[in-house]
Amino acid sequence: MKTKRCDGFNRRDVVRVGGLSALGIGLGNWFAIQRSLAAETLAAETLSAAKAKSCILIWLDGGPSHLESFDPKPDAPEEVRGPLSTIATNLAGVRIGECLPQTAQMMDKIAVVRSMTSPLGEHNFGTHYLMTGYKPTAALAYPTFGSTLASVRAVQGTAAQDRATPDLAAAILPPSIAVPRFTGNISGNGFLPSATAPFEVGGNPDKPDFQVRDLDFYQGLDLQRLDRRRQVVAALDRFSRTKDASADTTSDPDLERAYNLIASPEAKRAFDLSREPDHVRNRYGRGAGNSIGQSCLLARRLVQRGVPFVTVFNNGWDTHKDIRNLKSRYPGDHHANLPSLDRAFAALVGDLSDRGMLDETLVVVMGEFGRTPKINATGGRDHWPNAFSVALAGGGIRGGQVYGSSDAMGEYAKDKAVTPSDLAATIYTLLGVDPSLELHTRDGRPVRVSPDGARIVKELIA
Repeated sequence: MKTKRCDGFNRRDVVRVGGLSALGIGLGNWFAIQRSLAAETLAAETLSAAKAKSCILIWLDGGPSHLESFDPKPDAPEEVRGPLSTIATNLAGVRIGECLPQTAQMMDKIAVVRSMTSPLGEHNFGTHYLMTGYKPTAALAYPTFGSTLASVRAVQGTAAQDRATPDLAAAILPPSIAVPRFTGNISGNGFLPSATAPFEVGGNPDKPDFQVRDLDFYQGLDLQRLDRRRQVVAALDRFSRTKDASADTTSDPDLERAYNLIASPEAKRAFDLSREPDHVRNRYGRGAGNSIGQSCLLARRLVQRGVPFVTVFNNGWDTHKDIRNLKSRYPGDHHANLPSLDRAFAALVGDLSDRGMLDETLVVVMGEFGRTPKINATGGRDHWPNAFSVALAGGGIRGGQVYGSSDAMGEYAKDKAVTPSDLAATIYTLLGVDPSLELHTRDGRPVRVSPDGARIVKELIA
């Protein structure tokens, strides 16, 4: 029997260190060796768990109610369970909100974490924590998933390989794209270069006249003039470097990206939803101004062409008043947030599966926190970060499971609590990024991809 000491060592470890000391390897060296071995083990585990070439994050801005979606409480008192009912899923004994019937029939492909927990119930802070894995601090702005992935793959030189596709747009499209825009709560790239920031397509993909922002020429500007402008910027950059070797000036990445996109017909076609058949567009959901369906379809088109990370932004989830508006805002409304999410999420997972892309595309559905267990005086729910849910599919996720649980009221994580840091470490692992990998700030400060102590939720990984 191996007896551990309170410092974590057993007798064999102590004897081993004693023997090494005779060779000039002291206790400090022993700790360094152990840390190195642990890092190598984690890197090997990350490599073996890496399944996803790309990720689609469906961001439900405002804080979606877990009680009306993935963690209903049908046996709780009325003021907790709310006005909406629940439905069975294709997993025995698992029920979700009544507004998610299509998702319910795909639960065998989905993993739901019901034990997410955070102390941050404010929009900006909660968004930062969920999208970066780090609690916000005034000292440093951390990068979000898409920017980190863009930076790591650029350094590793794997971006071109992972984005290998017959479509020439793969080498031109930005590595992180937000549809139709990125959340305004945080910057996106944090301390990383602006070239890694999410490219916002703008507009409304649901509208017939949808156009991507800055993808066409302004009046009086053509490709020749834009190229001359790019050459002038490059010349000024070279001049600056010649005059001052210490100057840290680079060409304008936004100008370079705009030029590449505008000059490439292949890249433009990636954003052209009119190339999709009507039955496919209808499958995702259309109409009434809720763009989540067509945004998810556009996200599929982009990852299909090699874009590593796409954020689908959907707002309207800050439901302080009348939680029933998530189901319908007026009689006959089929485009409220929950029905639209149901169609879009189920269509995306089904479409990726039909095309053989689901195994290498990670899909994540989440917002910055959950909602209060008790309905408030105006029939809504307020901010509640202590317990909420996240749904994941594809990209190495072991579907057909509910991980963790909240208590009977949906108030606190009951077992297997998962922090945003843990979730971030798990997402990065699935994308082949070692959570302990260090990036560097502009002044050279090393910063881990995920916080020290973040736990990979291995049970979620197939």
